[in-house]
Amino acid sequence: MKLCTKVFYLHAIFIHTLSVLYLTCTSIASIETFVYGGCSQLKYNPGTIYESNVNSVLTSSVNSASYANFNNFKISLPGSTQSDVVYGLFQCRGDLSNADCRDCVARAVSQVGTLCVDKLGGALQLDGCFLKYDNISFLGAEDKSIVMHKCGPSIGDNSDTLTRRDAVLTYLSAEGQYFRVGGSGEIQGVAQCTQDLSVGECQDCLSEAIGRLKSECESSPWGDMFLAKCYARYSERGLSSKSGKRLRHHGWWWSIILWLFVYVVHG
Repeated sequence: MKLCTKVFYLHAIFIHTLSVLYLTCTSIASIETFVYGGCSQLKYNPGTIYESNVNSVLTSSVNSASYANFNNFKISLPGSTQSDVVYGLFQCRGDLSNADCRDCVARAVSQVGTLCVDKLGGALQLDGCFLKYDNISFLGAEDKSIVMHKCGPSIGDNSDTLTRRDAVLTYLSAEGQYFRVGGSGEIQGVAQCTQDLSVGECQDCLSEAIGRLKSECESSPWGDMFLAKCYARYSERGLSSKSGKRLRHHGWWWSIILWLFVYVVHG
């Protein structure tokens, strides 16, 4: 094989490799995509013990996310009064690795710190994780109030897409785990509850979210319904699943480059 032909093949394989790298990095970035955020109206005074308790909740969330995809906290450092107690929780999407969960929660902590400066409470949802803290306990309490929802443009009577959408949402409605995924053709769906709820409360919350999603996004190819303690989403484009590893954590791509070099010189 002539050298110019080898270079052509090298170019084609290299472009393919770059495409894989791009798609993987895009998937990695998507777990930190902002979905919604909100803060309480009341503020605390900087330098108080309440601020220390907030910081402790946020730090504990990042540390805990290194080995678990959910945890909740009640922080009351020495010297705290009842009004200084801070409650918090974080939860990552069920398909994230521990490393990706920690990265997502760290990003959420950074963003909520900017969004909710000196606020008594704050909540932030990224594509891959959820974070919340407040001075009023919300742990273990069911809350089906709508926090955010949106729907794609109507696709009219595209019966195949809508039939597949309904099948996916019906599957997600069935009793099961706190994190659920399903798909039919090009339609993919995901649903999740915060794990401070009981199994029954989770089912109740998801039934509400999915029912509202069906009615609000009746003829849309994608839709999101976030309630305070659960959410349901579907998309024709598929989920931004983050099941792959970060390439920088592995050395296999160096093997590809070495193989290409050997192929061109000696092949």
